[in-house]
Amino acid sequence: MHSVVISGTGLYQPPHTISNAELVQAFNTYVDLQNAEHAEAIAAGERAPLVHSSVEFIEKASGIKQRYVLEKDGVLDPTRMYPRFKERPDDQISLMAEIAVDAARDALAAAGKQASDIDAVFCASANMQRAYPAMAVEIQQALGAGGYGFDMNVACSSATFALEQAYNAVRSGASKCVLVINPEITSAHLEWRDRDCHFIFGDVCTALIVERADLAVGKDQWEILGTKLATQFSNNIRNNFGFMNRAEDSDPLARDKTFRQEGRKVFKEVVPIAAAHIENHLATLDVQPAGVRRYWLHQANLGMNQLIIKKLVAGEAGSDVAPLILDEFANTASAGSIIAFHRHRADLAEGDLGVICSFGAGYSVGSVIVKKR
Repeated sequence: MHSVVISGTGLYQPPHTISNAELVQAFNTYVDLQNAEHAEAIAAGERAPLVHSSVEFIEKASGIKQRYVLEKDGVLDPTRMYPRFKERPDDQISLMAEIAVDAARDALAAAGKQASDIDAVFCASANMQRAYPAMAVEIQQALGAGGYGFDMNVACSSATFALEQAYNAVRSGASKCVLVINPEITSAHLEWRDRDCHFIFGDVCTALIVERADLAVGKDQWEILGTKLATQFSNNIRNNFGFMNRAEDSDPLARDKTFRQEGRKVFKEVVPIAAAHIENHLATLDVQPAGVRRYWLHQANLGMNQLIIKKLVAGEAGSDVAPLILDEFANTASAGSIIAFHRHRADLAEGDLGVICSFGAGYSVGSVIVKKR
């Protein structure tokens, strides 16, 4: 078995930001338009009026202050409230592959590798742009990588689940150098017209190079000591959009065809699952939670991360222990923990331990224990 390292990371950051104030202004205008349109039904008690959002509500509920998006005009149009993307012909690179290639090139440069060194591409995302051909294979072709590629989806845990597949492929000798890519165009499957969730997501793409330690040349290397995955079925986070919709004669714009969740149930149930998962994983290496220098956690909700860290180390989730990128990027599905790792690891010393952990729909939870080399 080979020792395995993460030797490079990359980040694609979209060109547009939407502040909470911008988002609230558009949402509240939408609410006013809807309430005016349905005034008679509301007055008759046949329909509940929609309620305004506010910056204070968003920041208290989530800790989010802004988000990056690929297109903002459509999102902020109160008569539309979702992005406006231009359809691309089949002979043009797809939008998801385009941002993936950008992030991948950054990761390759950080690792001191060429695209030709890659012999596997795992594209892991909460939602794929299409069913087939696989996004991973398109990314592989666009980069000029070798080997093979495939797509995988475990919602917000996709990155850590893909990391385990990459780790096992390299450790076993099946692959030498794997690209794990996490393109998240979450703005396309967020329901921007729902007060309870209209502020949650942002767009981004992250990339990781996972390779044999004896072949790594990058200056910043993190040995993977172990991975652990778990799933437990729950309907509390769900999106019913898919190819079966047409055959079911269901409304493609119905509320259940975009992201929805029972937020309070998710908070109550996922926090103990994630904390116990991390603690049990560390125990397999005889490591106490307090012995971990840094936790790069999934970035869904500030309160969730604070409570998970409190359960693990009996303290608050300060930025030195569990860095936050949620305020700037919002929830970026599978990419959140990887952005935190990408942005907040340079100050750690040789021998320091860290945990990359994601959790989300499924329920799913994945953890990766790493050590600075």
